[in-house]
Amino acid sequence: MNNLLADKARAIAQAKLEGQLRGNGEPFLAHADAVARIVEQEIGLTRDAVITVYLHEASRKSPEMMEEIHHTFGADISRMVIGLNRISTIRPRDTRLEADNYRRLIISYSTDPQVTLIKLADRLEIMRSLSDCFPKTEHVKKATETLLLYAPLAHQLGLYSIKSEMEDISFKTIQPEDYRLINNNLKATESERKTQIEQFIKPLDNEMKKTGIQYELKSRTKAIYSIWKKMQTQQVGVDGVYDILAIRFIIDAGPDNEKDLCWQVYSIVTQIYEPIPERMRDWLTVPRPSGYESLHITVRTLSGLMVEVQIRSRRMDLVAEYGTAAHWAYKGVRNEQILNDWLNRVRKRLQNSAESFVSSAEENVFTPNEVYVFTPAGDLRRLVAGSTVLDFAFDIHTNIGIRCTGARVNGKIAQVRDRLNTGDVVEIITAKNQKPSRDWLNFVVSGKARNKIRQKLREEEGVQDAAGRELLERRLKNWKLELTPEMLGQLVKKLKFKQLSEFYAAIATGSCSLQEVKDFLLKTETLVQEPVVPQQEVGTAKIREDDYLVIDDKFGRIGYKLAKCCNPIIGDPVFGFVSIKEGIKIHRISCPNAERLMTQYPYRIQKVKWRNTVAAAVFQVTIRFSAYEEIGITQEVGEVIKNLSLNLRNFTFSNHGGKMNGRLQVAVNSNKQVDLLLFQLKKIRGMVKVTRE
Repeated sequence: MNNLLADKARAIAQAKLEGQLRGNGEPFLAHADAVARIVEQEIGLTRDAVITVYLHEASRKSPEMMEEIHHTFGADISRMVIGLNRISTIRPRDTRLEADNYRRLIISYSTDPQVTLIKLADRLEIMRSLSDCFPKTEHVKKATETLLLYAPLAHQLGLYSIKSEMEDISFKTIQPEDYRLINNNLKATESERKTQIEQFIKPLDNEMKKTGIQYELKSRTKAIYSIWKKMQTQQVGVDGVYDILAIRFIIDAGPDNEKDLCWQVYSIVTQIYEPIPERMRDWLTVPRPSGYESLHITVRTLSGLMVEVQIRSRRMDLVAEYGTAAHWAYKGVRNEQILNDWLNRVRKRLQNSAESFVSSAEENVFTPNEVYVFTPAGDLRRLVAGSTVLDFAFDIHTNIGIRCTGARVNGKIAQVRDRLNTGDVVEIITAKNQKPSRDWLNFVVSGKARNKIRQKLREEEGVQDAAGRELLERRLKNWKLELTPEMLGQLVKKLKFKQLSEFYAAIATGSCSLQEVKDFLLKTETLVQEPVVPQQEVGTAKIREDDYLVIDDKFGRIGYKLAKCCNPIIGDPVFGFVSIKEGIKIHRISCPNAERLMTQYPYRIQKVKWRNTVAAAVFQVTIRFSAYEEIGITQEVGEVIKNLSLNLRNFTFSNHGGKMNGRLQVAVNSNKQVDLLLFQLKKIRGMVKVTRE
């Protein structure tokens, strides 16, 4: 009866799919036929599952068929078709490509666990026909989904043959060069491995014949994707993966004595070759939750060759490769009770294996040199490893990158500099007024992003440069001050700009205060205008070259003042400069004017030191900092000052291009307090630079 229904279901699909072609020109029905063969012959499901395959393809775009399907084929098949149709609508953007979410969706749509198995068969057929039937633009996307979602699911359900085939095809698609490297290496050493196998097997075969155990011996080379994962984990080349070669003993035995015979073979192998105990895996005594049963042992030959030996019965081998259902199909027996028991175990695995499923899906499945992320529409983007949200934005389009202010990564808000991981779904957030910042160059990694950012910065700086020049010239006229090229060079150096264009741009944007420029010019003008006088004409007490002027907190008492250009405080290394009008000016050794004063007026430099016992004095220091725009950073700055019991006189800050520039004026008693303040500020999260003026 089921055969007649299967033929009828195929006829319905053929009628509904008439005129639809695959990418290779074949009728689309060929896909349904191939999936049906996998379902029945490789997985071993019932004819009901085959019927479901055809009806699923027929009804995907014809929901009105469901009433007819229910009436003709029954409620069970109808439910499976509905579940399969729902699963086929899942897209990466719905699951955020998280294996756990995907698993939960499958469970919710699969009232019968056969639906999940049919979906795996469908994906396997797609991967087998990927290069023939799909455009190249979809190859990497489908391969990525398969590695992250379907292969781990097949592994959890014990369909190891399907899992390995999916992985190898996906790996070949995503990383063809690495695939060819390993594959060509295996081909080049094939004859050598064949010789090694023959030499390895010969003594074992002799001993096995003495026992009378009937067995089949298979040799296999580790799957290419598995070899690559070992290479990444162990950081070795192909030659460094020592268990590429594996031998499998498949014993002909009944259920009553199969385990005893497996242990007997194990004893023979370990008597002839040296076992490596830590590589022993006993899944005979306690099978894996998926039902996998086998003995694994890695042994070492006298020549140092490492070989993995697997020992199992023929029943165990079929279950391991294709699942319990395929085992009974292979024997030509349709034992419904055994099939139902297996399907119940499949359902339990789906419902109870969240932790192990997620860990399998989140393995490092990609090369360390690349990450694969998705747009909200499910489009795959291939980026350099370490790529940020901003790299992704520029990869989509230059204008999107320039206006990018952040993103939603897997539904959560992320900053432009946050790194992306394979499988992330990224939605870029933009703002019309956003402009590129030079700081962006510190974290983007893609060449495209760097080039476009530099290009836009040059354009922006050209505009700001001209605006800053014009603004400064107007102010100089108002102040009636002159800014010579020499003075301009000193000013740019003092303000720590690398280029003159940066200085003018800072004037235009307001990040460099015009008051600072004016103060600098007034101080410089005063120093330059002071006449040169011999040392002995200075109106102070006689000072010998080796003498130190000892100063304390009684400033101005004996004719010395603290220079405003560097604001020295108790404990700072200082020197004195003898001026005509204002006596001795005390400067810090690190003062921006120190080099010029010492070079041009060495005879007016006075050695100075602080008195050891200085009474409490209050100095005002200015601290500048730059930081990323982190939430609560201003509060943290305030907390640091409060915890150090310092008096905050003034605090200003501005935001520009994702960064914050701040200026603090704080009352202190000594340079030790300043050093401690700088140390604590630098520890704040997001802080980039902290300096004292």
